[in-house]
Amino acid sequence: MSQSVQIKNALISVYYKDNLEPIIHELNRLGVNIYSTGGTETFIRNLGVNVIPVEDLTSYPSILGGRVKTLHPKVFGGILARRSFDGDKQQLKQYEIPEIDLVIVDLYPFEETVQSGAGAEDVIEKIDIGGISLIRAAAKNFKDVVIVASKDDYAGLENILKTQDGATTIDQRRSFAQKAFNISSNYDTHIFNYFNEAEPLPVFKQSIQTSQVLRYGENPHQKGTFYGNLDAMFNKLNGKELSYNNLVDVDAAVALIDEFTEPTIAILKHTNACGIASRSFIKEAWIDALACDPVSAFGGVIIANAEIDAETAAEIDKIFYEVLIAPAFTDEAIQILSGKKNRILLVRQPVELPVKQFKTLLNGVIEQDKDAVIEGPAQMTTVTEKAPTEAELKDLFFANKVVKHTKSNTIVFAKNNQLMASGVGQTSRVDSLKQAVIKAQSFGFDLKGAVMASDAFFPFPDCAELAAEAGITAILQPGGSINDKLSVAMCNEKGLAMVTTGVRHFKH
Repeated sequence: MSQSVQIKNALISVYYKDNLEPIIHELNRLGVNIYSTGGTETFIRNLGVNVIPVEDLTSYPSILGGRVKTLHPKVFGGILARRSFDGDKQQLKQYEIPEIDLVIVDLYPFEETVQSGAGAEDVIEKIDIGGISLIRAAAKNFKDVVIVASKDDYAGLENILKTQDGATTIDQRRSFAQKAFNISSNYDTHIFNYFNEAEPLPVFKQSIQTSQVLRYGENPHQKGTFYGNLDAMFNKLNGKELSYNNLVDVDAAVALIDEFTEPTIAILKHTNACGIASRSFIKEAWIDALACDPVSAFGGVIIANAEIDAETAAEIDKIFYEVLIAPAFTDEAIQILSGKKNRILLVRQPVELPVKQFKTLLNGVIEQDKDAVIEGPAQMTTVTEKAPTEAELKDLFFANKVVKHTKSNTIVFAKNNQLMASGVGQTSRVDSLKQAVIKAQSFGFDLKGAVMASDAFFPFPDCAELAAEAGITAILQPGGSINDKLSVAMCNEKGLAMVTTGVRHFKH
């Protein structure tokens, strides 16, 4: 196996030419023969460096509007030839094929073209054929060939050319090949997913190029990594790096706050809202959100859908929290909130979020559409003798938004656009209701006139009876139980209004 390979011939054909110039000059200094095509060939020639058109090597012009340029045995033979095989070397000599030791090729911007909203014809033309073939060929023959498939690797190659005078080690070539196969597989994944949108094949493919190693996973003995671009999602103003658990809570916080249009603040612990309120002003929203459960708010994640001003910041500054997210902060607010170095302050950026959710499970992966549905008053069907008032319908809508984002089994109490209490993650819906009643009472909330939302139907009338005893006046549930009539009858007996939505919002 060849260990050190001297670069004598290079093929360069790239879409992006950023930072390519220093490499061209280094190759010229080392006397490397450079083969190129089209715009890259012109770019190199304009640098005053000699370049050999690929057409001179293949004796064949670029055809089909540039679709076929490098797909030729004299190109791929020079890349794929095994230098240690006498038969390969004899054929190179027989057909006058130069050994190509370095390939610098990138790919047409397929993913970017799709994201731009371009039409199908433009998207199809950005499916690279020659480039992907060159990358795979050079990476396959990494024992003898250097492949650079991204401008992100130009600096590494430039350093090798300068410090090793064009000689590369097997480890360096293998490393470049590893990165190249990552690029090619990512490219093919995005192409497949584009074609798989209309009539999807039952295939799971994901490829994310950016990642961030986390301090640890859910617990300190677990490793954790985030795959994605957090910098596109948030501008961090202060604090330490986000942890695995921070990210899980932040994801839940973003999903919840996006349900609301009025100035709203939510406080979350372990992905569940322990406080949320909508008010005319963000400071009022904070005060009423915190009042719901100031004990659980300790060490929580706070999210707002409006700018945090100095007065609001001064109030938030009174408690300990892990993360605070908002679309904007005033300069005075930043000065107040950044007083403690570990507090994480995030400005949320307008980024389109995925519409699918997936996770590993057993020996595979499960995937689903995000729960993007929320039922307002227009989707609420009154099933009791008493209909909810306009104010109760508004509160039921608020409660339904919160219950959708709370772990099952869950019961949510709300009044005047404020969460009063919730029963979270219980194995019995009755237990969730009892838990919510106890929490509301412990923080001094009067449930008389409050409304209740449930993430799933009531199999028995006991929840309706307990809700009435607590002072609840209106209930929202999806309906669908064979015993719905028993819960309806209990509501009628107790003078409660009940609406059904026909939509269940389990969250496990």
